[in-house]
Amino acid sequence: LTFPLFDGGDCVDNNNKSYFRSRSPYRCTAFINYFINFPQLSRSPVLFEVFSVFQRQGLACTPMTAISLISSTKCFGGLQKIYSHQSKELACEMKFAVFLPAAAEDRRLPVLYWLSGLTCNETNFIQKAGAQRYAAEHNLIVVCPDTSPRNVNLPGEDDSWDFGSGAGFYVDATQEPWSKHYRMFSYVTQELIELINGNFPTVANKMSIAGHSMGGHGALICALKNPGLYKSVSAFAPISNPTRCPWGEKAFGGYLGVDSKEEWKSWDASELVAGYNGPPLELYLDQGSEDSFLKDGQLLPQNLVDACRAAQVPCVLNMREGYDHSYFYVASFIGEHIAYHARHLQ
Repeated sequence: LTFPLFDGGDCVDNNNKSYFRSRSPYRCTAFINYFINFPQLSRSPVLFEVFSVFQRQGLACTPMTAISLISSTKCFGGLQKIYSHQSKELACEMKFAVFLPAAAEDRRLPVLYWLSGLTCNETNFIQKAGAQRYAAEHNLIVVCPDTSPRNVNLPGEDDSWDFGSGAGFYVDATQEPWSKHYRMFSYVTQELIELINGNFPTVANKMSIAGHSMGGHGALICALKNPGLYKSVSAFAPISNPTRCPWGEKAFGGYLGVDSKEEWKSWDASELVAGYNGPPLELYLDQGSEDSFLKDGQLLPQNLVDACRAAQVPCVLNMREGYDHSYFYVASFIGEHIAYHARHLQ
């Protein structure tokens, strides 16, 4: 009898006491979950007794969702991996990337979630930003989901680059035909977190979130709509006031309804800050001065800064002279952002 993912690794209880010394605490959890998912194993007296000991010692036994490894590549001493899984929230197969620093081999680590922008998928950030070097230095797991459901065969989903595939806008759609699949907000803030905590060596209550462009908008609303869930939030060139820009108007009109403009406000960071009443949260923003989308009125960061000032929500806007909207810009300052999140995740 063999157990996928289980190699006799550390079995760590909720008080962080080690009962079986070895290398990987999450593999113990995987073993427990495997036992839960296949109750016929209880016919083995030895395995049943092992499982009973785990339960008595207070080990977490959350159901584990199956994930499939697509690739694994050595990177800065750790491993850059890509997985797929069947999403219940989005009713389709989804992919995500996860960087595991070398330190994840023998202890649990905080997690930084990264949300990418329009037209991107789970690979853009991991290939272009150079974040793994800094994640390895600060011992952070970095998780990058895709930006929308894929291959759900909805009419019009592939007709334009700023709506549909690659452009989920991190909202929960209410309009047909989008409402069944386009639920990226719930996917990112609920299903993905459960998936990561159930399969990797995470510190479950230590998470931060960041993103770029549409993903910056996503990071901001995920933090503002879930007070206390994330320890910190940052955004590169975010779509800061989507209810007042062409990208946002198109996306919200399609996903939420053209006549539901009051509902739009509940997905707009510049509107949400006025009602924020959670733990202290600073919005850490980055913007290139030569960003063509800034000049076209798509990003509107000053609107968010003004809204934060009025609501007395701390906000830092770093204006980067001469930089544009590209990943060259993101790569130039991603180290500062990861260090910022690392301080909040200590």
